[in-house]
Amino acid sequence: MNVSTEHRIDVVDVTERVEAELPAVDHGLCTVFVEHTTAALSINEAEPHLVDDIEAFVAELSASDGWKHDALDGNADSHLRSSLFGRSVCVPIRDGKLALGTWQSVLLIECDGPRTRSLSVTATPSVE
Repeated sequence: MNVSTEHRIDVVDVTERVEAELPAVDHGLCTVFVEHTTAALSINEAEPHLVDDIEAFVAELSASDGWKHDALDGNADSHLRSSLFGRSVCVPIRDGKLALGTWQSVLLIECDGPRTRSLSVTATPSVE
């Protein structure tokens, strides 16, 4: 699944897209993995003010220059920021749907946009 971002630091709710890509599993575990080193995933509330707060928080996590990797491609801060969140999330599957809490959403956190990001969605059935 591909997700386009619009800003250098951007938070995109991908919950519905993940659920649409979910393999046919009644009960199990869904893993969502972002196939990039300057983007991350998190489970949190997708409320617009909180999304703005997450973007501001991510922007403040690291100085944007002065890193050794910047000599290569100028985005060390993006690698550092995304490393704090991680590249994957796991969500239980119940009755063929993501079993998220009332206010939980799967959020893609872009740290080096705008870009098009690839997400992998896999499902592991429960052993009964």
